[in-house]
Parts: sequence; C-alpha cells; structure tokens
Amino acid sequence: MAAYETTRTAPFGAIATYRFIQFFGSIFAAVAAWNDARVTRNALEKLSDRELDDIGLCRGDIDLIGGNGRI
Repeated sequence: MAAYETTRTAPFGAIATYRFIQFFGSIFAAVAAWNDARVTRNALEKLSDRELDDIGLCRGDIDLIGGNGRI
C-alpha cells in the first residue's frame, strides 16, 4: 500500500475567503433559527389554553421557545 502526502499551502486569500463565507453562513443560520422560533411562537400564541394543555405546554412556556425566556 502506498501513501501520498502533500503539504501544499492554501492559495493566497483562500483562508480569508473561507472565513468570510463562514461568517455570513453563520449569520444566515442565526437569522433562520430566529425566524423559525418566531413562527413557532406565533402559531402557539394562536392556540387556546386547552390546546396548549393537550401538547403539554402552558401559556408561559411560549416565551421560553427560541431562547427568549429568562430563567
């Protein structure tokens, strides 16, 4: 079995470009997670107390979804 090892350095600017894309990707992911939590909270706020009880939640639990709650 043969092993092939390379130690080439990254082309000029490749690491900076990768970090730039990674930065904006993480911002996009954070905005998407915030929006998902917002949509979920809005849907739960429309439910009655009986419907919330059926799924094991109370009205105060809605604020905890998406990290808005302070414990």
